[in-house]
Amino acid sequence: MFAPGNKEAGVLVPLLSRQGELVAVFTRRARDLPQHGGEISFPGGRLAPGETPLDAALREAREEIALDPASVEIVGALPPTGTIVTGFRIRPFVGWIATPPRSWRAQDGEVDEVLELRLRDLAAGFRLQRLVRLGVPIRTPTYTVGEHLVWGATARIVRALLRRLGPLLDER
Repeated sequence: MFAPGNKEAGVLVPLLSRQGELVAVFTRRARDLPQHGGEISFPGGRLAPGETPLDAALREAREEIALDPASVEIVGALPPTGTIVTGFRIRPFVGWIATPPRSWRAQDGEVDEVLELRLRDLAAGFRLQRLVRLGVPIRTPTYTVGEHLVWGATARIVRALLRRLGPLLDER
């Protein structure tokens, strides 16, 4: 999988069940952030000194959406992927939330909203699109659910997740 970059980051791919449907939790980053502003992403970020990618993913999920790390069961990892513009190498960890909160608390100044998107809807909203980044045309997976567009590194993570969980989604 595409994974350039020399800055390490960890993200949590939080999964839960709502009304019998598998759901992933995303954030919409604050629009005025200098990097990736307004984009949909998983909770996560750059490693602090001495942290592992998993440590960073859990710390950032606590900060960004007030998710208690003790409520997350890490059930696996997905292949690393990278960001083209900002040079991050992202390590995604899949976490199961058996008892999700009724509502989420978004971190002021960093997260505009917390989104729960059904995996079935993400799969149905898949398209390969041609985008231009830094003057270079790229072909990237995108997922559209209603007004929400998931693209870039987050879409590559979703694609890896859906490939792994595809048989489970087909059974529902």
